[in-house]
Amino acid sequence: MKENAKILIADDDGLVREAVVKILEMFGHKVVAVEDGRSALEQVDATFDVVILDINMPEMDGFEVMAALNERKLGLPVLFLTGAGSMEYAVKAINLGAYDFISKPIEDLDIFNVKVRRALEKRMYVIQEKVYKDNLEHEVRAKTRELEEKNQLLKEYSENLENTSFSTIVTLQVALEEKDQYTAGHTTRVTEYSRMIGDRIGIDLEDLGVLDRACRLHDIGKLVIDLSCIQKAGPLNDAEWELIKKHPEIGQNIMKPLGFLDREGVIVRHHHERLDGKGYPDGIGGDEIDILTRIITVADSYDAMTSKRSYKVNMSMEDGLAELEKCAGTQFDPEVVKAFVSVLHDRRAQQQQRASFRDY
Repeated sequence: MKENAKILIADDDGLVREAVVKILEMFGHKVVAVEDGRSALEQVDATFDVVILDINMPEMDGFEVMAALNERKLGLPVLFLTGAGSMEYAVKAINLGAYDFISKPIEDLDIFNVKVRRALEKRMYVIQEKVYKDNLEHEVRAKTRELEEKNQLLKEYSENLENTSFSTIVTLQVALEEKDQYTAGHTTRVTEYSRMIGDRIGIDLEDLGVLDRACRLHDIGKLVIDLSCIQKAGPLNDAEWELIKKHPEIGQNIMKPLGFLDREGVIVRHHHERLDGKGYPDGIGGDEIDILTRIITVADSYDAMTSKRSYKVNMSMEDGLAELEKCAGTQFDPEVVKAFVSVLHDRRAQQQQRASFRDY
């Protein structure tokens, strides 16, 4: 129990008030005495340990003071002084949250002291509980901040690791292309074409990011294909063709350890599939091929047709677009082809307009 407790006594009877003060001081407590409820509310604050209230006081009775104390949420135990025949008041006071009641006149000092001591113990418990809760809340907030900081560091580390891993395999893809003068720049162009199509048909930013990464890795499977097949000047024999057809599946397998590229891996695997189901490696078709894969299929095929290769003469832009339109509905998605044709024509018109301005 707290020594030298601070206690407020409010009673309009001066004799009772003086007697209670003397008894409390005899027990070693510091006492503030007031004569009515309003004065009690003016004096009381969190520095007090116990409040003793008379019930019948002018202006504000003990019940009204108790209700006001409840609103302040000071956590102070309240003892009510009750006269003879006022037990119903005591019950009402306790229902309001009073800790106990004391009959007056005070005849048994030991009982009075016990009730005050118990109220003080209650106050100490409330204070300790508040300190514990405050410390716990502080600790929880500190641990939460620490966890958030660690999670942020882990997120940044994971993102850096993903970026590094992605950049590494992209570098390998570019290095593969640069070994062949005919395929140099292919990935860059396919990525650009795919982005143009995606923008035209309204693909959202998240999917555009997936599409971009898939484009940059779509031929990564050729890393393990014999360059003699890739760079062969003439037609491939059956064995060589079967080997080349494995590169989409190999590409997905290369990407599988990088779990953050799961969607991109599926696109890489399927970028040589056809709407009519006659593509490879799985022979899927129709709705089994998602929109991002349909986009990259068109972009990849167009660049293959319009770029120089060791085994063929490249098509013009118009011939390449005509071939896409011819195969729309069987090999390619008609809406994707339509969007690509439109965007390339728009781009060429803009280029011609800029050239005319320069000439002017």
